[in-house]
Amino acid sequence: MFSIQMFSRVTGAVYLLIAILGAFGIAYIPTLVVKGDMNATIFNFAASQTTIRWAIIAALCTQIGHLVLVLMLHKILAPVNEAISKLMVIFVLAGVPIAMLNEAVNGVVLGLIAQAEPSPELISALLSFHAYGIIIVQIFWGLWLFPFGYLVYKSGFLPKIIGVALMIGCFGYLADSLIYFFDPAFPVSFSIYLFWGEVMALFWLLIMGVNAEKHAQMPGA
Repeated sequence: MFSIQMFSRVTGAVYLLIAILGAFGIAYIPTLVVKGDMNATIFNFAASQTTIRWAIIAALCTQIGHLVLVLMLHKILAPVNEAISKLMVIFVLAGVPIAMLNEAVNGVVLGLIAQAEPSPELISALLSFHAYGIIIVQIFWGLWLFPFGYLVYKSGFLPKIIGVALMIGCFGYLADSLIYFFDPAFPVSFSIYLFWGEVMALFWLLIMGVNAEKHAQMPGA
């Protein structure tokens, strides 16, 4: 019981680290883009090259951490339902390579920025390509949350409300991806308002951990 309790708290710590790295690695570079003014965008990129490189590294580490996290969650939640736990892992395994390859686009942009006369049209196209890459990987960021939430809901050793919030969060990411393909300028991001399940899961695991006695009662524990 002590072992699974500590393991779940370490899982929460990994989740927190991923959240911190992701907030910087994924969110920083888009803040440098000035809509409708590619010259200003190029200037921002040129002035922030070192920070951008760190952001790319952080984004890559986030994806590696996501792999580690889902395997740790699989160990905790597999006794609830082995097949659904494996589905959760598969969705993450599908999304991680897309997200990592997408970061190569930012590396190419940095290479173009270093040229004497960078092409605004080419850089604009690459940044749009990167934005679409994020939208595609968001599909998997959403899909993995549904089996994750279902397992939490059914577990009995984690609060059901967290499971419900995680499953709802799945549809926030999916809605954002679907809408973007039809209207990239749509002003509302649903995932921003529906991500609370992940925050709840993170801090519950980190602070409380699983109910070790109930976990030990699971048939496959």
